[in-house]
Amino acid sequence: MFSRLLLAISLGLLTSAATAAFDTGDAKVDSAIEVLMGRDFAPKRAALEDIAKSSLDQRYQLLEWVLTGELRVLKKGKRLARVKKEGKKFVAVGAIGAEPLGTHSRRKFKKLAINNELRRILGILLSTRDLNSEDSERRLAAVQTMSSNPSPALVAVIETKIQSEPDPRVKAAMELLIALAQLKSDDASVRLASVEAMKDTLSNGTRGMLMAVAESDPDDAVKRAAFNAVRAMDGRIQWYRFAETLFFGISLGSVLALAAFGLAITFGVMGVINMAHGEFIMLGAYTAYFMQLLLPNFTATALLLAIPMAFLVSGAAGVLLERSVIRFLYGRPLETLLATFGISLILQQAVRTLVSSQNVPVSNPEFMSGFIAVNDFLSLTYNRLFIVLFTILVFVGLYLIMKRTRLGLEVRAVSQNRSMAVAMGIKADRVDALTFGLGAGVAGIAGVALSQLTNVGPNLGQSYIVDSFLVVVFGGVGNLWGTLVGAMGLGLANKVMEPWAGAVMAKILVLVLVIMFIQKRPRGLFPQKGRAAEG
Repeated sequence: MFSRLLLAISLGLLTSAATAAFDTGDAKVDSAIEVLMGRDFAPKRAALEDIAKSSLDQRYQLLEWVLTGELRVLKKGKRLARVKKEGKKFVAVGAIGAEPLGTHSRRKFKKLAINNELRRILGILLSTRDLNSEDSERRLAAVQTMSSNPSPALVAVIETKIQSEPDPRVKAAMELLIALAQLKSDDASVRLASVEAMKDTLSNGTRGMLMAVAESDPDDAVKRAAFNAVRAMDGRIQWYRFAETLFFGISLGSVLALAAFGLAITFGVMGVINMAHGEFIMLGAYTAYFMQLLLPNFTATALLLAIPMAFLVSGAAGVLLERSVIRFLYGRPLETLLATFGISLILQQAVRTLVSSQNVPVSNPEFMSGFIAVNDFLSLTYNRLFIVLFTILVFVGLYLIMKRTRLGLEVRAVSQNRSMAVAMGIKADRVDALTFGLGAGVAGIAGVALSQLTNVGPNLGQSYIVDSFLVVVFGGVGNLWGTLVGAMGLGLANKVMEPWAGAVMAKILVLVLVIMFIQKRPRGLFPQKGRAAEG
């Protein structure tokens, strides 16, 4: 009898030593490690969730080491260790206390095997670490990551956090996560309530889950509610996609306006058909490139300095062109067309010879990188938002110059009645040079902006010269308001037609519509008197 009792006590001690060998201090974590040591992957998800729910301070470190394969069990003494490979050996330290455990061969360790599904689960569980972050963006990203595969364990964690969450965006994401988890409930009323809670959300993942419920849920009421929620969601999605189309249309219109503002001055006010206008845009873009070469570690500063420099470089080139060629060709538009076309070819070849025939890189500064994600169906990129704002600033500046300065007054006087302006003491030749320089300088500024959206190369200007003339003629020759409105109208029309007509056909349709419009109104939307009108 005594021998049997002694045997039972010995077996009990051995069993206790076997099951409590890990020094984590948490029995639930110890049991989870035992499960992870096994070969069956099915129960390992619950084991990982048990570690995540434990009160152990190092729980997220253990999960991270399981994910990276650094967490192993030293067979001798059954110690939980973090290992690092050095040559053919592994250096081990205690996973909890970080005490040295020596160097051993691979066979001395038991690896905690995981598969791709468990790796995905680990990624979701590790995201719960960010729920305690002070940064609301990190908390929001963590909840959105967990929403990809909600489980009861994650819901339990979220429910403990949701009441104390101060950010309404994060709180709404948490409520959505709980609703997504409840879609898997066995109770039809719970699933129905979940569908009702999700119907006002907008995301691809939510729509996909609701669609699955609408197709396969056993309860007719739940299926009908899910179908109605998907239909209502699709209606809102169409509106957001239309808003995104409008945004791209406005950004395209801003690009066209920037390219056309300078031409509105040289062609609209002076009556000069300047086919080298695109090359002034190109010079501005290359100015941005060279400024970044001079200031390689200060991209934002280089871009801001490139704006006045591009104005000076392109403006000086414009004054030189006007003094050397254009001044002898006033009143002969066909000859100015041919002469400036030749100048454009010379400038293109000069850039190919002196710089490169290939495109050159112009980096976006940090404040123009990234986007604002309103939802999964509407994103506003920072570079296009800044282009729209920049276009407005350039327009306001030009408008004030033309309406509130002496130069603007003299330009309008010379354009409306050159002989009378000269008789009043205005130096028409000086006004011509400054006006042409102003138009070319504005084209250079446009080149800086375009360098943030497209490739910078010798042919950059050729991509915008035709569109610039189209905008100026459509809006009204010589009218800045007409140029702005015309550019926005053409940009919006192009982007609205692109989804169903295609990019090439949309351009053709826009061209046809402009031709038809000009047949009815030859002087454009906002006619302006000037030399071209008098001729």
